[in-house]
Amino acid sequence: MTETMRSTVVIGAGIVGLTAALELQAQGHLIRVLDPGSPGGRQSASYGHGAWINPASVMPTSLPGLWKQVPGMMRDPVGPFYISRLDMIRLLPWLLRFLWAGSSWDKVEACARLRFGLCKGAVEHHAGLARAAGVPDVLRQEGLVTVFRSRDVFARGKKEAAIRASLGIHLGELDAESLKTREPDLADVYPSASVVKDGAYLADTAGYCRALAALLTTRGGELINGRALDFEFDGDRLVAVRTDNSRIDCDTAVIAAGAHSLPLARRVGDRVSMASERGYHVQIAGASAGPRHSLILSDGKVAISPQPGGFRVAGQVELAPIDKAPNWRRADIMLHHAMRGLPALDLDRPEVRVDCWMGHRPSTPDSLPVIGYSSRSRHVIHAFGHGHAGPTMAPATARAVAALAQGRMPAIDLKPCSPRRFRWLNRA
Repeated sequence: MTETMRSTVVIGAGIVGLTAALELQAQGHLIRVLDPGSPGGRQSASYGHGAWINPASVMPTSLPGLWKQVPGMMRDPVGPFYISRLDMIRLLPWLLRFLWAGSSWDKVEACARLRFGLCKGAVEHHAGLARAAGVPDVLRQEGLVTVFRSRDVFARGKKEAAIRASLGIHLGELDAESLKTREPDLADVYPSASVVKDGAYLADTAGYCRALAALLTTRGGELINGRALDFEFDGDRLVAVRTDNSRIDCDTAVIAAGAHSLPLARRVGDRVSMASERGYHVQIAGASAGPRHSLILSDGKVAISPQPGGFRVAGQVELAPIDKAPNWRRADIMLHHAMRGLPALDLDRPEVRVDCWMGHRPSTPDSLPVIGYSSRSRHVIHAFGHGHAGPTMAPATARAVAALAQGRMPAIDLKPCSPRRFRWLNRA
């Protein structure tokens, strides 16, 4: 190691952590990536997400009038949103902040503009990484389709469309015939679809993370198995990260542990409002019917994407504490939507295999990630809280983290993403 090479520990081997680690490595940092599991392993949200890299993913989750829809959503047994009554009480402060964040279209538009900067250039960045990692075909640049049971539903989001258009994002449209040509196994009840033409998806989410990790180690980085517990400082200078089985000397640390980042953030003086949007998926292998490309069924809010050996159905929202046992009824709902959207799906065949999974989306109430220096030291940098858009926002986050680690001003304004936007929590 040269005298000028900085030693950096990236905490988290998901897609955000790995993308940031590679960017820092390219800037001359000696990189160690710390995670209790394998890169993109089942413990990671990057293992089982909906696979989309979507530059049009600019709209926050909370929109004006959403609160009126929540009771109906909760009564719908297969609906896109679930929270138990007990968890609603536990998470009430987060829920109130969430509703407030989307209480006006001015707030929504301001958030969308910030998210646009975090989504911009994502497909190109991932394409470059996939080529460098030797897996160019894992990124499928085939456009992203959302199908609707009624064209009226498609046309209903005029306000959202206007905000996207103001950012230069224009969605294409497929009619029923074009949609049937693209997806012959799709149910006939979807007469229209929107298309993000420059969107892409990952045909192997876990495999992509493994490939990025291999690229990192080929370039001199190191993967360390362990759970980060605390940090050691000499004054304001970081000297080490302490884990459950070792002590790692370093100059800089990046907290990119997704939904597991909160305890670490508190260790460096930052209390953050974040909840786990637990995401479930079912992965189906051996079926004779399935999607040809990635798509979203708008009525079920589920993404269906080709994956190795078959396809994955993922999505919806369950708000619950991170340590609560999985509610596998939500995985059954994924199957319900798959069978409704793909009526020829033959799950009864003996060769068909169904794998169920649950992971944690780290979601802030204002739909913005936490990116910035910690309150304790500028040598610990936050990079978590991306909600549903971690794969899409990972490249911009990586570039911002690298700039911060070098003491430079990032290309995007990070003030709205600062952990100190939650400073009222530190006074509670």
